[in-house]
Amino acid sequence: MSLLATFTAVRYTPRRAGWGALHMATQRPLLARTPGLRFARLMGSGAGIGFSAVPDPLLWTLFAVWEDEAHWESFRDGSAVMRQYAARGEERYTLRLRPLSAHGRWGGEAPFGEPSLKAAADEPVVVLTRASIRLSRAARFWSRVHPVDETLRGNADLLLTFGVGEVPWLRQATLSVWRSAEAMRAWAYRTPEHAEVVRRTRAEGWYSEELFTRFRLLGTEGTLHGADPLASLGTPDP
Repeated sequence: MSLLATFTAVRYTPRRAGWGALHMATQRPLLARTPGLRFARLMGSGAGIGFSAVPDPLLWTLFAVWEDEAHWESFRDGSAVMRQYAARGEERYTLRLRPLSAHGRWGGEAPFGEPSLKAAADEPVVVLTRASIRLSRAARFWSRVHPVDETLRGNADLLLTFGVGEVPWLRQATLSVWRSAEAMRAWAYRTPEHAEVVRRTRAEGWYSEELFTRFRLLGTEGTLHGADPLASLGTPDP
């Protein structure tokens, strides 16, 4: 079985912003009946570069894991969920992803199994970091977000990033696209602000659950703010 993950961002106009929230609240039963869909999360987004306490009411997202590409294509081309996005959303942008490695749980599940692959040295890597933040540690977590986000601004190796969440302030995730795995590691391990957050996360038990996953970028579909922000990368081999 060759699992495929997809991350779809739907942008709404200010006049239709309410449709995004309504879709998130009502699409779960539709997703539950979707053939070949192993795992799915509907999420809002934040206005920051990474984790964000300020919501963006115009951007809503769907992260999904499929048994194979054929099931994704069937969903993309014929599902009620995608018809709703097309009818009410201004734009739709999807990343197609192949899981390379995964550590942790999401809602008690391991949505990708236990993949053990490596990215090529010259290919981009997509990273999903997801955490359930303990209520008693939320203030400490959010006090450290801004300094870390500032280290990302202007980073030429960070090609695209989304801050998303299932529950505001408590169940948060980031999905980021890096020029290479080495570039991502250089930032993660050599940036003092981020290293300090990692240390305190472990020492103080900020999270009740977390998941860290790397993906190969298989391709993109659609536009975001009028263009494909990853168009210059082309489409790698699966």
